[in-house]
Amino acid sequence: MAKQYDFTEGPLAKQLIFYSAPIILTNLLQVSYQFIDSLWVGNLIGADALGAVAISGTVVFTVLSFVIGLNNAALTILSQQKGRGSETGLRNYLNAFVVLLTIMSVVLSFAGFFLAKPILAMLGTPDSMIEMATSYLRVNFFGILFLFGYNFINTVFRSVGDSKTPIYFVLTAVLLNTVLDPIFIAVFGWGVQGAAVATIVSQGVAFATGAIYSVRKKLVPFTKPHLPAKREVLDILKLGIPAGLQMSVISAGVMAIMSVVASFGPAVVAGYGAAQRLDSLIMLPAQAIGTAVNSMAGQNIGAGKWNRVHRITFIGFLYNLGIMFAIAGIVYAFAWAGIRLFITDAEAVRFGADYLKMIAFFYPFLGINFVLNGAVRASGAMFQVLVLNIISFWILRYPVTYFLSGFMGDKGIAVGIGVSFVISSIIAFLYYRYGKWKQTDIFGE
Repeated sequence: MAKQYDFTEGPLAKQLIFYSAPIILTNLLQVSYQFIDSLWVGNLIGADALGAVAISGTVVFTVLSFVIGLNNAALTILSQQKGRGSETGLRNYLNAFVVLLTIMSVVLSFAGFFLAKPILAMLGTPDSMIEMATSYLRVNFFGILFLFGYNFINTVFRSVGDSKTPIYFVLTAVLLNTVLDPIFIAVFGWGVQGAAVATIVSQGVAFATGAIYSVRKKLVPFTKPHLPAKREVLDILKLGIPAGLQMSVISAGVMAIMSVVASFGPAVVAGYGAAQRLDSLIMLPAQAIGTAVNSMAGQNIGAGKWNRVHRITFIGFLYNLGIMFAIAGIVYAFAWAGIRLFITDAEAVRFGADYLKMIAFFYPFLGINFVLNGAVRASGAMFQVLVLNIISFWILRYPVTYFLSGFMGDKGIAVGIGVSFVISSIIAFLYYRYGKWKQTDIFGE
């Protein structure tokens, strides 16, 4: 049985290292999950099928972004209840989350199933792909309960101080998906629809395994679902809506940056796309540290131990700088080789490698945002973090990148994004230091 940390006691530096490391591994497995899916579809069916999955994936990612936001709210509420030592509160809010997520998944499942084709048409899906994309998206919407549950069960374990157990559930999903993809796609002849079925079956098995394991081992106080109290529902919505919107703002901001990139032509788009695939790996440690700070700080806020909250943030800050500057050095040294893993076109490789070399030493500043926002989010100040994200993406990153790319050419993309990382980290620090987030009281007591 994996250890459940009580972050209100004990050495924080050691706890942060041992708690965040499994989160990094879990996130890495999540990234490999998407990579394996694309690999099978592209090789067994073809380019149109891969394009159909990619277009449908943007819709799935938007839904997933909102789910991640809701899970951030769950992590904050459940961590604070754990820190308070309130078994009843933890049990009641767990039940409320389960009921709300179930209702939401059922509504989204039906709505998404019938609206899949109109949504894809609105996105300009080519005629050669729209039928495949529609079938793929409908299956994903049909199994959206498993997507919700699969992510939620991992969040629950992290909120009670256990970041190791979720690794086994995610690993189960990855291995099962790797095996089922070729069977459903090629052996059964289900094509793109088979890839989607493999995804929801894998997530469903991982979710069921996690739920059964936690109930049998009594690791978290799950109960038979029942109607939650009005106050519990309102508390969740008060945090969950802005938390979900945070991820939607980020998703929209990423698309806005892509519009700037696209203006420089296909070579730059290809090079940037390759760089972004590496980005998803490079930022895993910083994201994991931010999640760890959120959970650890949440327990201590619940316990009223603010000195430990600030100590956790400071250690997370140093931990982030050390790891991300080390990674920056590696990225700078091996930028060309990294980009060549994905593309071979000389001009695209040139842009991708130059982009990585210029952006590499700005990564620690983005990590600072993850750490500071994790601490602020732990207090329940979700609306404030939403505002910080709007400032980061829409007042800083997009306009600065747009302006500098017009002035410096394609080199301005990396410089603009990097400069926005620095400025947004300064703003995040100023709010952390002087803002009123510490006055947030989730439970109105």
